[in-house]
Amino acid sequence: MKTIKITPIAFVAVLMLNQVNAQTVAPPDYGQRIGDVIVSASKAGTELKDMAQNTSVLTNEDIQNAPAMTIDQVLKNQSSVFLNDQPYYEKDPTGQSLNVRGLGNARTLALIDGLPANDAMYGTIQWNLVPLSAVEDVELIRGGVSNLYGNMGMGGVVNITTKPISDNKGEISGSYGTFNTSNAAVSKEIAVDEVLKLRVSADYFNTDGYINQPTISPATVYPNKNKANQSAPLLPGMGPESAGSANYRLQGSLKLSSDTDAFFNIGSHNMHNLPTGGYNFATKTTNETTFSAGATTRLSASEKVQVNAYYENTTLWQQNVSNSPPSAPYISANYNDPYSTTGASAQYTKDLKDQIIDQAILSVDARQVAAQNLTNSFSSAAGYASGTVTSSDYAKGQQEFYGLMAQFKSKMDVIPLQATLSLRGDQWQSQTPTYWIAGSNGIPSYTNVPNQTVNKFSPNLGLLYQATKELDFRAAAYQGFHAPGLNNTLRTYGNATSVSLANPLLTPENMTGYEIGTDYRWNAGFVQVTGFSAQVKNAVYAPNVSLSQAQAAGCPATVCTGLGGQTYSLYGNNQNLQSQGLEVQAHHDINAQWGIDGTYTHTNTVLTWIGDGVSSTLNPIGSQVGGVPQNMGYAAVTYSPLPKTSISANIRWVGNSWLDGAHTLPVAGYAVIGLKANYQITQQASIFASAVNLFNRNYITYGTGTSQGSYILGQPQTITIGGRIIF
Repeated sequence: MKTIKITPIAFVAVLMLNQVNAQTVAPPDYGQRIGDVIVSASKAGTELKDMAQNTSVLTNEDIQNAPAMTIDQVLKNQSSVFLNDQPYYEKDPTGQSLNVRGLGNARTLALIDGLPANDAMYGTIQWNLVPLSAVEDVELIRGGVSNLYGNMGMGGVVNITTKPISDNKGEISGSYGTFNTSNAAVSKEIAVDEVLKLRVSADYFNTDGYINQPTISPATVYPNKNKANQSAPLLPGMGPESAGSANYRLQGSLKLSSDTDAFFNIGSHNMHNLPTGGYNFATKTTNETTFSAGATTRLSASEKVQVNAYYENTTLWQQNVSNSPPSAPYISANYNDPYSTTGASAQYTKDLKDQIIDQAILSVDARQVAAQNLTNSFSSAAGYASGTVTSSDYAKGQQEFYGLMAQFKSKMDVIPLQATLSLRGDQWQSQTPTYWIAGSNGIPSYTNVPNQTVNKFSPNLGLLYQATKELDFRAAAYQGFHAPGLNNTLRTYGNATSVSLANPLLTPENMTGYEIGTDYRWNAGFVQVTGFSAQVKNAVYAPNVSLSQAQAAGCPATVCTGLGGQTYSLYGNNQNLQSQGLEVQAHHDINAQWGIDGTYTHTNTVLTWIGDGVSSTLNPIGSQVGGVPQNMGYAAVTYSPLPKTSISANIRWVGNSWLDGAHTLPVAGYAVIGLKANYQITQQASIFASAVNLFNRNYITYGTGTSQGSYILGQPQTITIGGRIIF
């Protein structure tokens, strides 16, 4: 494994070479800067300063100044964003999720240019679909947005916007860093004529990866075990988790008439990485095809219609590994998941004048997610080598969503109060025509799964009171829902020691919440403070169940045997949780050369109810859930000695947390420092150098798990250098 050895002192010295003395001058007018920021994820083209829910926009400048090299690691420093210090490419592709406000993974919607980026099977975020070099900005609306988008909108929405297509521009960028990590991206724009502009782009990523399993306290080193008889996280046979990906895209922008604009995107994407543990004899590959298109027509100066359609088809192949020393690790299961998403939407917007209502929006949308899962399990290395299947299961199903939304905005003249009311109805349909599990005898046990239809109502009322030019107060109350993932309803897997059972009878989760906040903006910056509360009912969770419960759920006796201490888990709508917290964001331009940023998050997320079969010992009510640190903070300073030249330093702090709800697996608090320098050589050429975890701190980052073996090592010191040429 190749590495680049650069000491922190030498690195800082290199960054300081281009600094020059600059006179203190007035900072830029921040009020004018945010006046141009439009939040497209609001569906109403709302200015950032008029958002009733806590909203942040990461500009292209923010992204360029961030030391992190992936969009998820840039986003993690925003308040109430729970993404641990492990880049997406070092995670299982079924675990690249996003948790906002402590509401849990797979409950937040992610969009790329307004179209879903959530994996159709697992609900996770496909961060690999767009390289950092292609990102123009990122919008984050916290809190319920089911009123706008229906499913997946309980925690909020992240909208990643790529750079707009210009005339005949080309761009080449690349970087190389620690762990033989390399990025390369190339794009070329072509103005075919006055009607059509095209962009052809490709990007490649590769890394040798690092070992994710820690050997530091509170973990133990093999062959030692802790007092609970739990094995060490780092076992023989584990190694660095290498990864690679590639994206190929054709994008088009069309000016069909003076009133009609259209676009289309066609993409081919693939990713491969080793399974958790870095076992180089197992594989994980994802191949995906995407297509999206849309058009906007201005019917008049005050009316427009927007239509969009999209399609995504993915095939995931993965092998799981069992490792129980002194026996050698072996492939215990392989599974193949083909799945797809198809959707379309239409929206009509009317701006009104001299009316009680200033703007009205009507929209309709439909989406279908469909998946298949085939899993073969093996009880030993010899069994895998000979193809002797211990158990197998196959399931096929789909979910359909139909939504109708109306939104009304009103700005009062008597008092400076803005009100936004959204009313949305959704119908969720679920069909699982095939679901069976077979043991070593190969005889399947079929389960007859009835179709389900559930109707949901998701209102949202937002209020914004402009007390002064600089100060406003805002509040919002909302309802939302989240349908169970197809992996929860279709994917069963197991071995001789444990069986995880899917549940095709799961129903959607329900959320109610509210938030209140205030924003104070001045010419040189802002401070935003928000308090929030949300309750999720019928949350999906997979507790351990008894042998009889497992067999009643369709597991045949040849699979759920009751022998050798075999354990069983079964998904169910068997928890309620509550999340409450405080969010703070701030920015200040000290002068034209110096700027500072900061965020703080305090979150209390606890269970308020557990259903039958859920252990109160492992899932205590009123105790902070695992994987949600109560306190997180971030601070950054940026120095710009010359135009288009910047040096940024930041520190990320995460307080003490727990891996599990029973608080038996502690995760110590930590702070990590990053550094980034950008230098524009000419109008067409620029270079950068960055350091993540500058002082190479050895620490455990937070996550979700139920054993010491679930501990995750935070990203080690990672030095990257790169550049970009525009032609």
